[in-house]
Parts: sequence; structure tokens; C-alpha cells
Amino acid sequence: MTHAMLKGSNVPLQATTVRAVLRWLPGQGVPDVDASALLLGPDDRVRSDEDFVFYNQPRHPSGTVWRLGKKRDGDGLTDTIQTDLAGTEPDVGRILLVASADGVTFDRVRDLRILLYDAQTPDAEPLAFFDIKPETGQETALICGELYRRGEGWKFRALGEGYSNGLRGLATDFGISVDESEAADEPAAPADAAGRTSAPPRAHPEAPTQAHAPAAPEVSGPLPPEQPAAGVPAQPAYGYPPQQPPAAQPAYGYPHPAAQPAYGYPQQPPAAAPAAYGFPPAGSAPDPDFRLPPQGPQFIGR
Repeated sequence: MTHAMLKGSNVPLQATTVRAVLRWLPGQGVPDVDASALLLGPDDRVRSDEDFVFYNQPRHPSGTVWRLGKKRDGDGLTDTIQTDLAGTEPDVGRILLVASADGVTFDRVRDLRILLYDAQTPDAEPLAFFDIKPETGQETALICGELYRRGEGWKFRALGEGYSNGLRGLATDFGISVDESEAADEPAAPADAAGRTSAPPRAHPEAPTQAHAPAAPEVSGPLPPEQPAAGVPAQPAYGYPPQQPPAAQPAYGYPHPAAQPAYGYPQQPPAAAPAAYGFPPAGSAPDPDFRLPPQGPQFIGR
């Protein structure tokens, strides 16, 4: 017999291993939903961070609580937590069954329901189900229900309690350690190929990479002559004299320096410098017939 449960109601469990199936309808704008579980000790808090079973830690170290992963169920999607109640450690008094939507509010999740099955009879009807209605619609994480000890046995209670600060805020309330500095720096995690959303892994520094220089453009036709490196004299073309650098400009009022002869050619004598105006060239013999002209009107008639 399947029990249709209301918020706050409970039902005893005869099964020793149960599957809690979270089911919802996908669609345009509907967020992905993840199932997780927290194992609480006598003080209603986790004993360590290992008591948090979720997408990044899918199996409890004791092997009694684990995720089965997501599946398509007709028109809906499911995510499942399975629990071995008979093997659960004695100091675990409650197991919370949680749904989270990775920062998206549950008012966009359609037909959210949790169903409880006897895992040893997988084809049987569900033992109970609970249709979860968020109270405000702004919740980003919900405690759908809980498995709890009662005497020597176990019961299931429908809860539907919401948290607006997501799975991280819910887990922190029950004693999970969260590094606030890392939480502030973490970007929103994308969904993987299977539709599962996972928290981003901690980044590792990468080794620095060498920047690639841009490729040199291709040149068609003959290549220009290579320029010699600094301090290395240029090699002459075969059969031709070496190219000489242009002569430096002389300082004003000083003669030009003599040019160096080209290799293998006779040196040409330098051209004679022009004579100064009114004077014979330097180094020439005096003209014996040279007479000075009269030196002004004062010499006329004398």
C-alpha cells in the first residue's frame, strides 16, 4: 500500500534498504535538481564532512548511503539516494533527504515529488510519496524528508523545509565546514553532459606558457640582402670591390679628408684647389712681368 503523505506526517518502514527517488518534470527554464543526504549524529549535526553525501561525494565511507545518479522516468527526471538502514552506524539518528537547484529558485521546478521504495523489491509500488510545495518559491534548497530512528526501527517523515541560501547554507547549518573565501570566488557550475550540476573543482595554478611569436610574412621574388650584425664588417660581393661608407662631412672651414682608394684600382691625384681670388695658385713661380696697378687717385700726375 502506498502512503500519500502530507507535510509533517510520518510512516513506519519495514524495509531494511530504501530508495528515496526525487522526481520532477523538465522543461524550458526549469533548473536541474540534485538529491543529497546528510547523516546526523546524536546532537543533530554531522559528525564530520564525510557525513555529507552529494554529487561531489556520492558515497558515504561506511557504504550505507550512496547516490544512484539521474535517470529519465517517462516524462520526468529522477535523482536517487539509497540507504541501507540495517547497516547504518548506531550513532546516526537521522538522515536528511535534500533537493537543491544550484542557485535557481524552486518556484521554477515543476511537479517536485519524493517517492520511497523498498530497494529489495524494485518493481513494487512505492511505500510512500510526498508532493513538495515550496512555501515562498524563493528556496534554492529543500529538506524533502528524513529517515529517523524510532526504537529499534526506522520511520520516514515528510518535511518540505526550504533554504534560500542553497545547498551550501543548508549544509552549514548542520555542521559542514565551508571555506567562505573559496565560496565567494567560485563561479556558478555548469551542467555536465548527463545534466548533473557539480561544484567547480578547486583550481590549480598552471605552468606559465611561452607566448608564440607571430609568423613572419611570406615574401615572393628575390630576397633582399641580409644586413650584417652589429660590429661585423660586410662581406664584399664576389669579384667587386667592397662598398665603402660615405665620407663624413668636414667641419666648416677645414679641408676634406682624402678618400680611400678603391681596391685594385690606381689612386687618382687630387684635383688642385682653386686659387684664392686675385692671388696666384699656391706653389707657382712669380710672374716677372707682374706690376701692381696704381693705388688710387693720389698717384695720378706724380
